[in-house]
Amino acid sequence: MNLRLNGRVALVTGSGRGIGAAIARRLAAEGAAVAVVDLDRDDAVRTAADLPGSRGYGADVADLDQLRSVVDRVHEEFGRFDILVNNAGITRDRTLRKMEAAEWDEVIRINLTGVWNGCKAAQPHLLEAGPTGRIISLSSTSYLGNFGQVNYAASKAGVVGLTRTLALEMARAGVTVNAIAPGFIDTAMTRAMPAEVFNRVVASVPLGRPGQPEDVAAAAAFLASDDAAYVTGQVVFVCGGYSVGAGHP
Repeated sequence: MNLRLNGRVALVTGSGRGIGAAIARRLAAEGAAVAVVDLDRDDAVRTAADLPGSRGYGADVADLDQLRSVVDRVHEEFGRFDILVNNAGITRDRTLRKMEAAEWDEVIRINLTGVWNGCKAAQPHLLEAGPTGRIISLSSTSYLGNFGQVNYAASKAGVVGLTRTLALEMARAGVTVNAIAPGFIDTAMTRAMPAEVFNRVVASVPLGRPGQPEDVAAAAAFLASDDAAYVTGQVVFVCGGYSVGAGHP
């Protein structure tokens, strides 16, 4: 595999499993040393153990002080910090009528404030990195609107607004800031859906299949590399055409 990220250091939140783990594996395969960060430190350590030169850390992205401590530790231990991938996120799906305030607060706190915390903690090191500095945050096609996900959609729309604004603020230093909006991805969470629901969603995807975590990871590796040095403030859809086929703008 092309070592586009050779010598660089990346931190990926929520990367003990699922899409985050796939991103960590892809960045490592392209030469990066990866700090695998997860709320479950054991998952993080297990994932990192298979990645040369990488390490696992436990952190709650909703806690700024805790996340800043890990970011600073990664910078100290690896000697540099180039790439932040804000991947950690949760769902608490209900219609607004049935949703509790706590379910709104928890999703916003992790999915949006957690991204802000990551950017806030990493910004000084990324400004130091300059042209190799990258922020990549996971949004979702749900930010275009998705029934029963008012909290999740709002959090992922917030990620897009944060991304576009921070891209302007960090452009002068050469740091790029982008988002990825995955569509229906084949993960343990989506496989837990009833088979008829899973199949119905897949049928709505123009490419006719669910995405794989590796599809999202490939987009992250591109945005992290020099190949994307002139790409900033953008949302890259990895959704098999769902955002078009579903009639979204």
